[in-house]
Amino acid sequence: MRFAVRSLPGAALAALLFTSSLPALADDFKVGTILSTTGPSAFLGGDMKDGMAIAVDEINARGGIDGKPINWTFYDAQSQTATAIASTRRLIAQDHVDIIVGGGNMSGIAQAMVPLAEQAKIPFMSTEGATSIVNPVAQRQWIFKSTVDDSVVFERLADYFRKKGITKIALLHDTSGFGQAAVQELAKVAPERGLTTIDEAFNPTDTDLTPQLTRIKSSGAQAIVCWTTTPAGVIFIKQAKQLGLGDRTLIHSYGFVSQRYMELAGKDADGVLLVSVKFPVGADLPDTDPLKPRIATLTAAFQKRFGRAPNQFVAQSYDAVYLAAQALKAGHGERGATRDALEKISKYDGVEGTFNFSPTHHSGLSKDDLVLIAWKDNRFRLVDYR
Repeated sequence: MRFAVRSLPGAALAALLFTSSLPALADDFKVGTILSTTGPSAFLGGDMKDGMAIAVDEINARGGIDGKPINWTFYDAQSQTATAIASTRRLIAQDHVDIIVGGGNMSGIAQAMVPLAEQAKIPFMSTEGATSIVNPVAQRQWIFKSTVDDSVVFERLADYFRKKGITKIALLHDTSGFGQAAVQELAKVAPERGLTTIDEAFNPTDTDLTPQLTRIKSSGAQAIVCWTTTPAGVIFIKQAKQLGLGDRTLIHSYGFVSQRYMELAGKDADGVLLVSVKFPVGADLPDTDPLKPRIATLTAAFQKRFGRAPNQFVAQSYDAVYLAAQALKAGHGERGATRDALEKISKYDGVEGTFNFSPTHHSGLSKDDLVLIAWKDNRFRLVDYR
């Protein structure tokens, strides 16, 4: 049933907007996005916005969803939670979007948006990393994400550590929502995988990590995993090398897979590993990997349009739009049906990997979608495939 929402009185309209039964307008599907394209997280937000733009334009160029175009509304969160919250309310109450895709490219912002989406009963496809964005699923029925879970990242790292005989690791993390979520997940994974851990924290704006790294050096940790998306991760690389920690295994999480950061680290980036989806090393994948041609296609299209190579942040927002489009088509724009359709997506082949959602799992990627990579010859190279 379709509603002529523009003819409703103000009070009735306000009430209708906060139900799960608001259908799409007859002539389009409304997708709302919040990313940070200014402020400290702008370097991620710009890439993610461009990834979404190319996905929206591809879908619309092919006739949209069931013949209806995507009407895309974008707001800049400015790397500020309060701004993102205000924009979320606007998407719901004024823009009448059918789904929200993108949570400010900061886990803390996405987490702040979750209660609003839950209360309004509107599907929210987060493009941010922290597992706590979607868990516990019973309390986040309307929330999904297009990124891998932190627990899966640590499971993948544990496999690598086992191969290398590493049993004692240090987690050097920032105090953001992204970093705190990692602490919680490692605490679960480490005992099960026989890992001894050391915990060191820093503020995202810190410019000196010498005290933390000095303590880690004396701890005997064989590997150091740095967990941040901020420029402090460059400081980690440089100061670890300065303190003689180059003989340890230095690793960055998937949130730091950025060419710009590697260039800032310069020669100190040599030998540093990163856990990542396969997208940044598509050219290095074996020809038997089904992801390889999909990565090549998006890379060529993105380079032609934007004049630069895409990164994993482009990939995760690109996949997010296509996942949303598939659910909107199955749900015919009705919010509850769209939510149900997201939960039923299985074996969806994206450019990050193969997505499988379920009523108990709202993050679609698995350990098999992750590899270890390193920066070499001015690009990322594949180090550990399985």
